[in-house]
Amino acid sequence: MNTDALKDLLYRLADDQLILGHRNSEWNGLGPILEEDIAFSSMAQDKLGHSLQLYGLLHQLGEAEPDTVAFTRNAPQFHCCQLVELPIGDYAFSLIRHFLFDHAELLRFELLATSSYEPLAQVARKLKGELKYHVLHANTWVKQLGTSTEEAIGMLQKALNDTLPYALGIFETTAQEAAIIAEGIFPGEDALKARWQESITKVLAQTSLELPDLTTLTPVFGGRGGAHTEHLQPLLDEMAEVFRLDPTADW
Repeated sequence: MNTDALKDLLYRLADDQLILGHRNSEWNGLGPILEEDIAFSSMAQDKLGHSLQLYGLLHQLGEAEPDTVAFTRNAPQFHCCQLVELPIGDYAFSLIRHFLFDHAELLRFELLATSSYEPLAQVARKLKGELKYHVLHANTWVKQLGTSTEEAIGMLQKALNDTLPYALGIFETTAQEAAIIAEGIFPGEDALKARWQESITKVLAQTSLELPDLTTLTPVFGGRGGAHTEHLQPLLDEMAEVFRLDPTADW
């Protein structure tokens, strides 16, 4: 097994989950209705749990303990896509980000369930069940609001247009892509992107929203290689504030 290729993929997966988990947690107490306040908080907790399991796999491969990896790195050392680090914005933005990201994640973990690296396959088989509920939640609200008032449809359409270039960054490849595919660890980002586009298209076809031609969009890349927006480092500082007070503390 190519350990470098495996670690490369695991860091991307874990960092995405950790950062979006913290972003989604910012809806705690701010949801447009109580149901959504609870839903986003619950999904945030799930994502933090997913990141812990993935960092645990990295620890088994010789990397530092999960808390150390999560809370002591600076922005250039993170491999998350830029989509997940953007501020929560309004509910339309967070809903569309949730919709686009979780469709990709569910499909990714379904593919990882047959990974040649069995510890990762086992984690994927476990986590994809939770991700199905995340996608169900996203689909329900996109369909409901995407067929409701002119104002709601307009807000969602703007969020979709603004978010899609960042969402394409989910599928940014790295120098390890060929090895990841050759080793049977994962079928690759292009294969995932094709399935994702088909998946979101089916849902959006049931709404008044229009999916822009993805071939005309310029993907926002850089995150997988450590290039991030101005928003990530302040978030990391906030996340690590308590840990840095006493890294040796037992919780």
